[in-house]
Formats: sequence, C-alpha cells, structure tokens
Amino acid sequence: MRPLRGAPLLTLLVLLGPVAAGLVGTLAPALGLFPALGGRALSLAPMAALAAWPGLPGAVMLSVGVGLAATVASLAIVVLFVAGWQGTRAMAGLERALAPLLSVPHAAAAFGLAFLIAPSGWIARALSPWATGWERPPDLLIVQDPLGLAMVAGLVVKEVPFLLLMTLAALPQVRPAQRMGVARALGYGRVTGWLKAVFPAVYAQIRLLVYAVLAYSMSVVDVAIILGPGTPPPLSVQVVRWMADPDLTLRFQAAAGAVLQLALVIGVLALWRLGEAVLGGLGRIWAEGGARRHGDGVLRAAGLGLAVLAAGAVIAGLAGLGLWSMAGLWPFPEAWPEALSTRSWLRHGPGLLAPGLETLWIAGAATVLALALVLACLEAEHRFGLVPGARSLWLLYLPLLVPQVAFLPGLQGFALMLGVDMGRGAVILGHLVFVLPYVFLSLAAPWRAWDMRYASVAAALGAGRGRVFRQVRLPMLLAPVLTAAAVGFAVSVGQYLPTLLIGGGRVQTLTTEAVALAAGGDRRAIAVTALAQTLVGMAGFALALAIPRILWANRRGLRAG
Repeated sequence: MRPLRGAPLLTLLVLLGPVAAGLVGTLAPALGLFPALGGRALSLAPMAALAAWPGLPGAVMLSVGVGLAATVASLAIVVLFVAGWQGTRAMAGLERALAPLLSVPHAAAAFGLAFLIAPSGWIARALSPWATGWERPPDLLIVQDPLGLAMVAGLVVKEVPFLLLMTLAALPQVRPAQRMGVARALGYGRVTGWLKAVFPAVYAQIRLLVYAVLAYSMSVVDVAIILGPGTPPPLSVQVVRWMADPDLTLRFQAAAGAVLQLALVIGVLALWRLGEAVLGGLGRIWAEGGARRHGDGVLRAAGLGLAVLAAGAVIAGLAGLGLWSMAGLWPFPEAWPEALSTRSWLRHGPGLLAPGLETLWIAGAATVLALALVLACLEAEHRFGLVPGARSLWLLYLPLLVPQVAFLPGLQGFALMLGVDMGRGAVILGHLVFVLPYVFLSLAAPWRAWDMRYASVAAALGAGRGRVFRQVRLPMLLAPVLTAAAVGFAVSVGQYLPTLLIGGGRVQTLTTEAVALAAGGDRRAIAVTALAQTLVGMAGFALALAIPRILWANRRGLRAG
C-alpha cells in the first residue's frame, strides 16, 4: 500500500529531476562555470561568443518562424477538418488511419517527404517531362531551403495526426452534439457553428498540447537536420554541432545557445498566450455578431483537402521510401525504376540488426517503466481519492514544453562529472522522461472513465482491491493499456537527441543511424534504414490491436462499461 501511495511523487521525480538537473547543468556553463574545462568563475564570455556568431540572427528567425508556422498550420488544419467533418464517414476514415500515421517517426516522415518534393523526387518525376519539360532535375533548392518551408511541411504532416487524435479525445468532454444542436437550431452552418460553440471549449482542453507542439517545432533537431537549411541552421542544430565539436571550449558557447533556445521558447509561448487573449476577445465579438455562415462550403472543402494532403504526404512518402529501398537503376525523369530487387536490403539490412535490437531494448524498457508508473499513479488516484489539479497537469507537460536541447546537454555534463556510465541504462532513463507523459495522456481518460460498478460487484463477491485491479480492471482495460504502451513505444523509437547526447554517441539506434545518413546521398541506404525504423514503431500498434482480439476472441463482452 505504501509504495502505491508514493507512486505519484516518484513519477514527478522521474519527470522533473532530469529536467531540473539538466537546466542547472546547462545554465552553469552558459555563465562560464565548468571546472573540468577551466571555467571556475562567473563570466558572460559564452554569451558574448554566442552573440558574435554571424549566423545568430538567421538561426533565431528560423527557429521562431518555423515553430510558429508549423503550429499555426497544424492547428488550423485540424480545426477546419473537425469543424467541417465531425461525425462523418470522412472523419471515421481518417481516424482509422491515425494509429499508423502516429507510429511513423518524425525522421522517417521527413525523409519520405524529402523523397517526394526534392527536385529529383517522385512529384517532379511524375510531372516530367510532359508537364514541366524537365529532362534532368531542376536546379531548385526545395529541401533545406533557406526559409525552412520544407521543414515546416515536414512538421505539419506529423503534428496534424497528433493534434487530431488529441482533439478527438477531448471532444467527449465538451458535449459537442448538444452544443452543435443549439447552434444548428439557431441557423448556424456546420463550420461556423462549430467554431463559435465548440472550439473555445475544445481549445481549453488541448491548450497545453498546442504549447508542446510549438515548443517542439521551435527546437526539433532531427527534422531540422533532414529538411532544414544548413547555413545557418536552426539554433537547436547549431547547439548540437557545437556540442559535438572536438574543441571542448565550444561547450560554453553551446550552453549559451541552449539557454537562448529556452528563452526563445518561453518568449514565443508568452506571445502565443497573448495572441490567445486577443483572438479570444475578437472571437467573442464575432460570435456575438450573429452572422450564421461564413463560407462553410469552402472551409469544409479546405479542411478535408488539407487533412487528406497531410495524411497522403506521409503515406506517399513511405511508399517512396519503399520503392527506393528496392530500386535498381532509376534515371530521371522516369517515374518508376527500371528494376526492383532486394539488393539494398541484403546489403544494408545486416548492419541494421544491432541498432534494431538496441532500439527494441531501449523502447521496450522505457515503455514498461512508464506504463508501470502510470498504472501505479492512476490506481493511487482511485484508492486514495487523489484529485490531480491544473498544477499537476503542467508538471506532467513540463518535459514536453522545455526544449530538449535546453536541458539534455546539461544532463550529459552532470552525468560525466558524476562518472555515470553513458550507456543503454542511462539512455532508457532519458527516454522515460519523454515516454511517460505520452503514456499518461493516452491512458488517463479511459482509465478514469471505467465504470466503478464492476469494482463494486467484485468487492461484493469478496475480492480485495488488488484482486479487482489485476483480475477485473486491468483485463477490461487491456486495449487502452496496450494502445498507451504502443504510443510510448513509438515515442521512444523516434527519440534522436536523448539517444545521441545521453548515450554519448556510443548507443546506436535506428533513429540515430537514419539521421546520420542525412548528410550522405545514398537514397537506398536512407530508405532501408527509415523503413526499418518505421516498421519497428508500427509493430507496437499492430500488437496493441492483435493481442486483445486474440486473448478475448471468445469473450466479446469483456470491455469497459
């Protein structure tokens, strides 16, 4: 009983301890304190060195611009689609595709998009030469363009499924059918009525998730390496470059850059919050204006088209990766390779066995630990009447709101000073910080919605609390538990920066291998590695769907009430 009571505190320590230690470990070198490198006194020299870097203005503008553009675009697409198509077959169809879309790692989706939109990509091949006149790839800078537009697109196609899933999960809490019934009775169109009656309540439920998307988009590293510009790169990428430089004195400058990245995220989040207040006031004026329809047909079509485009880009990108992984000679502008073979898989596959097993070990262990902590917390809520408040929710989201590049370098420095082995165990604990929030968010709602009358019946039959948990609640909620585990597993599979920094470059996973290939030009090797990474992530969701059907094949009534 006592260990269960302490589960929430232990979970908070797991979440906040590494973040707090990492931030301290980053701030100290940024102020000149790093005794191992001769920094024994407070100094603003690292900040001055950062300010003297010629690429700083461009890196800052890229980080802020890409983050805001990707977040606004993703949220707008989700809102338009849900407003126009909630409860329709189109919504049901896209909802069924969410699990495979969410299981695709960001790096794999970025590679797939790059293979689509590059000057020699699938789109250019399909349009050439009959529509473009191109007999050879055009000299256009599409991928890694200086404005970061390709990077924005790569983030949008991954964040739209995530925000859509979270929005659909939040809808039942705001009773959209009743709200829309009143709006339609007053003569409002589908989209206008949804925006006026439902969206404010839904946004209040997903606000922190939107903040997490904004913070992530501003500071992501792997997508920026694949799709972002290189001269200058986004600030987070430059910080990682300084961290990896053989000149160890650049660690001071890297720490200063990490602190600036954190300040940028905090500043932009504050700006976003101000924008919420302004748009909220304007929205109330618009809602009170009484206009019933504002181009509902156009908005519905736009929402559906953009949502399908985002999902289609991921699917087509994966198809392109699959084709390149088996392509023989494929000259431009041919839309199809001259031959297909398994040569690339036979050549590169054996080398992926070790990173693949490492990925499975790390993701599996991090997911099991996260699931155990989350189940303990949720059961403690039930047994001891704990009611998590808004502050607890903020603490849960903190690892998702603080840029990874702001605290992971400091955490690495702390570990090195303490002599901690930077191996698989440390990487598992590092992944746990990011896996745990997603597992909790995925499982909390179905766990809390479970009908407690089942527990009452079991207790009346003499079952204790532990037995009710093991033999009644857990089996009935097996599908949500496995789905949450699949989400956590996919999150771990896609982690790049925690593996790179906490592992000290010695822990190789499919994600680190895939991103390392970004600098090369071997599309076949990239395709094989990115597909292997994707298949591992999808395996978790496949098992989450299959296991309940196998176990309860003859017990269809075993479900949460």
